[in-house]
Amino acid sequence: MSASTKLSTAVKALCYLAEVYPAPKNSTEIAENIGVNASKLRKLLSYLGKDEIVVSTKGSSGGFLLNKAPAQIHLQAVYCAIEDRKAFHLDVTKNNGNIEGRTEKFNDYFLGLFDEIQVEIEEKMTRISLVDVMNNLEIINQFKQV
Repeated sequence: MSASTKLSTAVKALCYLAEVYPAPKNSTEIAENIGVNASKLRKLLSYLGKDEIVVSTKGSSGGFLLNKAPAQIHLQAVYCAIEDRKAFHLDVTKNNGNIEGRTEKFNDYFLGLFDEIQVEIEEKMTRISLVDVMNNLEIINQFKQV
């Protein structure tokens, strides 16, 4: 699953949990309501749990709940919980050939460029909360109920 797909799926799940709060929902219920594969969703929810964005409850009526208010959950925190690499990554360890001795200069240029873009992405994602996403997409009350 690509980073953008993981982020989108995680945010959909979090929006659904915000919508049904305080009722805990299991991964199958969440997956059915947001239209994703339950096993892939469980993996994402486990990452979100490790970063304390969600908590899980045990028992027959157990499931996942938001651990923070939607206004306190920012896209950057979600991304960092589910991904172990930056959004823009350049692998300069591969032998990409040597264009008249300029490969190192190209790599340095793109590493610097990607670092700048990465900072901009992180700053923007830190300013976008789950509430912003829900309001922007008018998600409130649009998930089907199981």
